[in-house]
Amino acid sequence: MKDVLIVSGISGSGKTTFLRALEDTGFFCVDNFPIQLLLKFLELNRDEGDKIARCAFVIDVRLRDFFESGRDIITKAKKEFGAKVLFLESSEESIIKRYRETRRSHPLFDSSNVKDALAEERKLMTWLRNMADQVIDTTHMNTHELRRLVLQKYGAQEQRMKINVMSFGYAFGLPLEADIVLDVRFIPNPFFVEELRDRTGLDNEVMEFIKSQEVFKKYFLFLSDFLVYLIPLFEKEGKSYLTICFGCTGGKHRSVFIAGELAEHLSAMGYSVSTVHRDIERK
Repeated sequence: MKDVLIVSGISGSGKTTFLRALEDTGFFCVDNFPIQLLLKFLELNRDEGDKIARCAFVIDVRLRDFFESGRDIITKAKKEFGAKVLFLESSEESIIKRYRETRRSHPLFDSSNVKDALAEERKLMTWLRNMADQVIDTTHMNTHELRRLVLQKYGAQEQRMKINVMSFGYAFGLPLEADIVLDVRFIPNPFFVEELRDRTGLDNEVMEFIKSQEVFKKYFLFLSDFLVYLIPLFEKEGKSYLTICFGCTGGKHRSVFIAGELAEHLSAMGYSVSTVHRDIERK
């Protein structure tokens, strides 16, 4: 197995954000994993030929009945499977501030005083913190910065943002999943060319018609430069998926062609791109 991570830490320190970012880099992730099942899972995966190459488990005192017995289990996981323990920590002030902002009570202890609950939790977590291969202080990190740290360490160099390019017709409404919507109704409409009316933006005749328009040539040049600048900024922010939508009147000609052209352009840049023509079959 390539990576076995045991993620733990103080409540409010960012374990959920950390785990979701790991999942986006390709890890098999389980939150609140029963510690007594850890070795059985790793042994079973090994016997099956390590079909799961990278896995991460959040283990903390939510399972207090079994937590104290975990010392020997984690020691064995580190020795036999090369497991690494990551412990997320944060200052008392920052955690209390996060609880105040989210209006949450402490999830582990029946105490109206978060400060007292944190003190009790830290005491119970001491042994696991001492076993950590790395302690990550999230005091001065927001969720985007913590996510970026995970992506940089566990896969950002190998994995680029996934991009979905969609065409649609304004006649049928805006796509709800859109991050960026671009209106291409300013381009001359092939619908008004009789021999192109029943064709779509996937047909060569329509492609050539749109390519021949000077307004398209300038637009696509500006569009490419704009997105080449913008997409890395979304990646830097830690965004995993981006949906770019092009709309024309009926969603059959102009938007279809331009979506296809952009998808091809971005694929050539090394991005993972999928293309959807939402309304191409509509009457």
